[in-house]
Amino acid sequence: MAVPSFPAVIEIVDVALRSYFQTPASEPKLTNLDEVHEAISGLKVGKAPGPNGIQNRAMKHLSQRAVYFMVQIFNAIFLTRHFPSLWKNTRVTCILKPGTNPALPSSYRPISLLDTICKLFEKILISMISHEVRDGGLLRDEQFGFRPSYTTSLLLARLVERITRNFGDKRLTGAVFLNVAKAFDTLWIDGLLYKLTFINYLSYIVHNISSYLRDRSFEKSFQTATSSRRGMLPELAQGGLISAVVFRLYVNDKP
Repeated sequence: MAVPSFPAVIEIVDVALRSYFQTPASEPKLTNLDEVHEAISGLKVGKAPGPNGIQNRAMKHLSQRAVYFMVQIFNAIFLTRHFPSLWKNTRVTCILKPGTNPALPSSYRPISLLDTICKLFEKILISMISHEVRDGGLLRDEQFGFRPSYTTSLLLARLVERITRNFGDKRLTGAVFLNVAKAFDTLWIDGLLYKLTFINYLSYIVHNISSYLRDRSFEKSFQTATSSRRGMLPELAQGGLISAVVFRLYVNDKP
């Protein structure tokens, strides 16, 4: 999953992406008041706020004029293909695992919190990505991860059916199970973007995804203290709504 150890592969991807991002992007599909209102209505009230401290409850009480300005901001991101730096900052807070020693750093589970407005924009972007994936038939039939109507139970039923059929035909069934550790942390961002260009994905969305994933930062929060901001290596944001969606596109060619 990480950056490959073959310099020739890295060079091919680098050259292809440099050429790609120097080419004007496709005309973006803009959002509107109805889409943003729908995204706001889907926000869960109990979720913790990100670095800006804005609660989801407050978002649900925005005036029509405030939502209108939010639509203008979202559309400006699509048009400029630039994701705001303030929204790329993650606040990482630590939760003590039950029954563990509080004196040990390993006893804490890190939870990443992103700004509410950032997550709202992600909902709009995810809707556009999903629409393109669905209409373009880009996902393989074997892909069940992070996909509506494709459940673990359905996958297990397919596996059992395949084994049963082979057993009846007196054939063996082989299976390989892989557990990818820290998949989001080690994903090769340039490799992801290259795969999106390879399948002729909408270029304005690829530009936005690239801007979203690069130059991210984080701050660590523990009890009443918060650290200064530190830069992060390019990776899928933990806690980001878009991360799981683009990850399934990254592994879609595995079969």
